[in-house]
Parts: sequence; C-alpha cells; structure tokens
Amino acid sequence: MPDQSLIPAAGQKRKQPQDFAKASNSSRNSKRAKQTEARTILTQASDKALNQNGELDVSAFVKAREFEIKAMEESMGASKRSLSSRAFQQVPNELRRRTASHNVKKVPKKLRKRAARETVDKLRKMHVRAKKKRAEAREQKGGGSKPEKGDTPAVHIRMLKKNTLSKPEQPAAKFRKRQKHKSWLPTHVYHAKRAHMTEPKHPLWRFAIPLSPTEKTFRKNHRAGSIRGCVAWDTSYMSTIGVEGVEASLLGLLRSLGVDEDALSGNRMVKWRAGTRAWHGWVRERDGEKTWISEVVIVWCVQEGTLPAGEGSSMIIGKRKRRLFMRVHPSAFLQLWTEILKVAKIQRPSVMVEDLRFELGSVQLTGPGSTEALLAALKPVLKTNEEATVNAGAETWSSLGLVTNPSTLPQNAVLGFNVSDPRLRYPPQTFIPPASDSANDELLQVLAEWPPDKVKTPQSIFDRTTRLTASRLLPSQKAINRRKGDAPPGDFPSAAPTDPQIPVLLIVSRSPTSGAQGSWTLLLPWKCVLPVWYHIMHYPLSTGGNPRFGCLEETRQIAFEQSIPWFPGDYPGTQAGWEWELAERAKKKADWEKRPKGKRIAWDSLELGKTTKGEIGLGWACDWDYLFNPKPAPDPGTASQATTKDSAPTQEESANPAQNLENPQGAEETEVLPRPIHQVPLQQSARLITNPNLIPPTSHDITAVNLTLVSRGHPVTCARIYRLPASFPNLRSQWLALASSILQPPKRTPKTTKDASNRNSNNNI
Repeated sequence: MPDQSLIPAAGQKRKQPQDFAKASNSSRNSKRAKQTEARTILTQASDKALNQNGELDVSAFVKAREFEIKAMEESMGASKRSLSSRAFQQVPNELRRRTASHNVKKVPKKLRKRAARETVDKLRKMHVRAKKKRAEAREQKGGGSKPEKGDTPAVHIRMLKKNTLSKPEQPAAKFRKRQKHKSWLPTHVYHAKRAHMTEPKHPLWRFAIPLSPTEKTFRKNHRAGSIRGCVAWDTSYMSTIGVEGVEASLLGLLRSLGVDEDALSGNRMVKWRAGTRAWHGWVRERDGEKTWISEVVIVWCVQEGTLPAGEGSSMIIGKRKRRLFMRVHPSAFLQLWTEILKVAKIQRPSVMVEDLRFELGSVQLTGPGSTEALLAALKPVLKTNEEATVNAGAETWSSLGLVTNPSTLPQNAVLGFNVSDPRLRYPPQTFIPPASDSANDELLQVLAEWPPDKVKTPQSIFDRTTRLTASRLLPSQKAINRRKGDAPPGDFPSAAPTDPQIPVLLIVSRSPTSGAQGSWTLLLPWKCVLPVWYHIMHYPLSTGGNPRFGCLEETRQIAFEQSIPWFPGDYPGTQAGWEWELAERAKKKADWEKRPKGKRIAWDSLELGKTTKGEIGLGWACDWDYLFNPKPAPDPGTASQATTKDSAPTQEESANPAQNLENPQGAEETEVLPRPIHQVPLQQSARLITNPNLIPPTSHDITAVNLTLVSRGHPVTCARIYRLPASFPNLRSQWLALASSILQPPKRTPKTTKDASNRNSNNNI
C-alpha cells in the first residue's frame, strides 16, 4: 500500500514533502540508545552479600564484585566499539570505494597504519575460522592428522597412461577460466607484465606465448646474443615425447622414421647411442609419400651399469630396456605423435610411448654470458660419503666457468645431474673468473678429455618418480623466506635432508655459421622452471647488466642473423609450415582489406616491366600454389606458362594480367588449398648437390637457401624473385652488366703525403 504522505490531497497539484526531521530524529535516537546501552554497567546490590543473620558473607561479596568488574570491562569495550569507527569510514563519501575494505592504499596516508591493523585483525579471524572448518572436515572424512614439519611427506606417484595424450594439470581456481582453451607457460605471469602475448581467444599452438617485448629490444638483443650478455627464452611449449623399450626396437622405430643408418649402426654416432650426445635431424612419415615432418632432437638415456664380458653379457644387455627423449616443435607434434604410435605398434618387442609435454619444461640461452648465468642458477647437489659413484657431469659442469661461447664445447654434448633449489641462494652473486693461467689450462684439459664420455652416469631426469618427487617437494616461498631469516647474516641457508633434488639435462647446440654463438638448452621438471627462471633473470652478469628475455620474434631474429631457417615459418613444404603460411596469409589479407583503397597497394596495377602488369599471384602471400599450378588468364588469347621450382615466370613470358585482387573472395570459395610443395631438408639438398647419382627430387620439392644482396635495399615478406629473361638478350645483358659493376671492387687511389696534398690544393686554387 503506498505511503499516505506521498498521495496529494484534493486541490493540491504537488506532493507534500515528507517529514525528514522526524526520520533523522529516529536515527539519532537509535544511535543514542545504542551508546546508552553500551555505557550501562550492570551492578549487584550489596544485600546479596549478607547472610540471614545480617553478617557479611565474604565469598558472596567477592563474587558480586567479580561480576561488577567483568561487567565494567565489557561495558568499556562495548562503549569504545560503539563510539569508534573504522579507518575506511573516516574517508569522505566522495573518496570511498567499494574495494576500500580490502586495499589499505586507497585511504589517506595518515589512516593507513590504522587500516592495516584493522585489516590484519579481520584476516586473522577469518583464517582461524577457515582453519577450524578444515579441521572439522578432516575429522568427518576420517583423515589422519597433519604430518609434522620435520617429517618428509610421502609422494604418491600416479601411473602415466601409455600411448595416450596427456592433459595439463588443473590450474588454480582464480586462473582456471583464463586457461580454458589454452595452457600457460610456467613463466606466464612474468612475461605477461613485460611482453605482448597472443590474443586470449587466439592462442598459438594451444599455448599463451609471448610474441615480442613491450620495449624496443632489437639492438639490445643483438648485442646480448653476440657481443656481451645473454638472451634467455622459456621454450616450455616445445613438445617432448618419451619412448621406452628394448634397444633393438627403439632402433627399428627410429629407422622407420627416416633416421640415417650411419647414426643407428655406424661408429660415428656411438656416443649418441651411449647417451652422452644429442642428435639433431629430420624425421619423416613411414608410409605414403614419406614426406618430411620436422626437425627433432633425440637424447638417449645412459645405460645403468656395465656387465663383465662373457657369453651371456651381450644377451642380457640386449634385453635391457632403454629410454629416449624426442623433442619436436609443437606445430608438428600431433603429426609426429600419430606416426610414432603407428610405428610403435609393429615393433617386436613392443615400445611404450609417453606424452611428456606438461611434465618437462625447458629454457634456452645464448650469448657470451649464458654459461655464467646458468652456473649461478644450477648448483649440483653435493655427494655424501656413502655414495661411491661420482657424477662426472656435475663435476664437469662446475669447471666451465670460463666458457664464453658454448660452441667451444663438444658438439651436441649432454650433461645430466641433480641441482638444489636456486631460491635458497637468492639473490644471486656475480661469478668472478680466476685471474691465473692455470684455470685456462684446466679448462682446456677438461674440453680435450671430456670426462662424461668415460664415466657414464644415468640421468635421473629420465625417471618419472624422480621428476614428480622434485616437483611436489618444492617448498613454498614463505618457507624459503623463513629459512633465510633463520640463517646467519650474510649467509645462505644450509642444506636440509628434505630439500628437493631437481634433475636437469643440459644440451649444447652449435650454430652452423662459423663464429656464431652456440646455445644451451636446459630440460627440467615443469614446476621447477619458474624458480630457475627468476634466478637467471636477476643474475648480475660480470660484464654488467642482467640477462635479457626473448620472445618469438627474438627467436626469428637470432635465427636470421645466424642464417638458420626458422621452423615452421621457413619450411612451407612441411605440414606445419604450410599451416603457418595459410594463417599468415589470412592475417595479411585482413590487414590489406581493412585499409581504404587509397592507402593500400593496388597489386593488379603494379608495373613489372615491358607488357607485364600486375603482381604474380596473391600479393599478400607466398603463392606457391599459383607458382606450381598457374591459372589461365581471363583473356583466351593469352596463357600463363608453368614454371619449375627454381624459376618463376619472367616479365616478358607472363604477359597475362594478374587476378583481380580487389575482390578475391570468389577464387577462395572454389579453391581448395592443399600443400602443393614438399620440403627437402638442408642435409639432403646438400647431398644432392655433391652427389648427382642420388635419386633426383621431384618438380615440387623445395629447400631453403641463403641469399646475399650485392647492392643496397632489403627484400620484404612475400617478395618475388625472378630469373633473368632468356628471350630478350639486350635486357639480360643490361642486368649482367649491372651485376658486374656492383661486384667489381672500387679502385683505390694512391695515398699522398701531407705536403703533396697541400701542393695540389694550392695548384687547384
């Protein structure tokens, strides 16, 4: 029923104002009544302390006074609470915020201490209530009490399903919605604050990958990767496949994937099969056209122990199961995984395949300071006197402090050992190289002998139990800070028996370009990547500054500077490279279409010389399908000529106009874009050049080449390369004359003395 005071009376046009004075008086009276009640102190009459005879009962008198004292204390507390207000209530109404009760910094400075104290009291009460609820829930479920602090918690290792794809671990509740259709790298929060990430709804290879830093870093990364400093990448998005089985079955699987026979049975790759070297090469499909899939890195696990020579020793060794890791780019993972499963099913004895994408992470470093930064982060666990075996990899790693270029180490060398938690040694300290000449002599001796080749110790990172134990026993940052606070001033915390031993695997890669910097690839458990990453990023280099982090664009930059093709962008003949080309083509087309016609390139109006007008194929794409499958021109009198893989249509031979690129939708609706080309690895193409007796490639096989410009300028993406015209000798001779003039070295003028130069100048005057 509406309020009667709001209904206008007869003859009145406006509503009468409400009696606000009455409402304000009622609120004021309620506050006053609340204060009066809080200040009221309950008392007890003195008659209660007398007995029936009128004498004083001491016990009753004391109880009465005790009641009055408690009532007075309660009244004092209630009165104080009723009159006082919280710090957030002292702020004017226009400055109040909805989140003020949770953020102390949103109140004036003079009230922040009081607000922090009130917030701490509130959080303490909430924590006590939550702790009580958890204890009650634990008792209802019948669970035991929590383990003591000194006890080592038992780690339950769940068996990994073989021959099945793995799923990422369920993230925290506050980050769960953000990783619904993608996965975060271990260092996602670090990169999200400092780099441009992939769009949330458009991840790259199902990962949120940093694309480029927010600051300008092109020159800085160039100097850090080649002259001074180092660059680090979180490459945990690289996929790792674990294969386990008898050595003969593993060799048969690799043979079916196209690994060279010399590497599988020859003497040249004995160290690789022994587990002290890594193999970089290409794998391909087993059936069909046997197209190449991708470049992979294969690392064997060192065999456990040796058997004395005898009649049955070779048979026992042949029956032992071995393990290997196969690392591949995520864009080609599914294709390689399907091929490995197909080949593994036909091996006898059988081979077990594991998906280790979310169990193993990796960090890649390059630059003169890469070894120095890794040495500060990776401290091998000290051996006890009870252990008789010595890890040669750990000892060798500790002696590489003077290495400024990983390319000086043995090619594709592998080091495996266990390290301690780097957070116990934070902040990192700069490595001071020894000034004596004996240190250089010792380093040269280590590089010449390379002890890990002689004393072979199995790498513990191949053991899944060791990996998961190290991940689950990692202490929290709060526990680390507590131990650092208990340590003496200036000292790091001492090692504890419950500290996790993190298994790591280091792989050395050498650049094919002479004089270029090599790189380190660090493999370690997924959850252990972040502590090592922060230690590397905050390490003060001896040459000044800190290591720089790299993103996807920096990877392409370093590869371009070293004349190395980048996968998958520079390999369009593979399935992964072709998918990358189609995705880039769609992006460039959308960028071209959103521009107005007056501000975009009119590809069909370009003058290519003579009678040719219009760009060949799609201007925003590397149009391989048009190159190998040219379409007829609209004019029936002219026809486009097919070209081979090493030649494009000449300016004179392609007299037909290009397609109408202003409206290319009609062509895309009827056109299916299969992969028209096949990739040939660089090693295979080099063999074809040196040995012409091998099977010649088909007309649709392509390979990567390195071009050196002899004049000014630089080609842009999707640039066309034309051959010299053969049907026009005059034009061809002009191009050759231009090339010879550019390649001819300039003539040197003889140097003159100072007097002669002055004399000549005077004569000229």
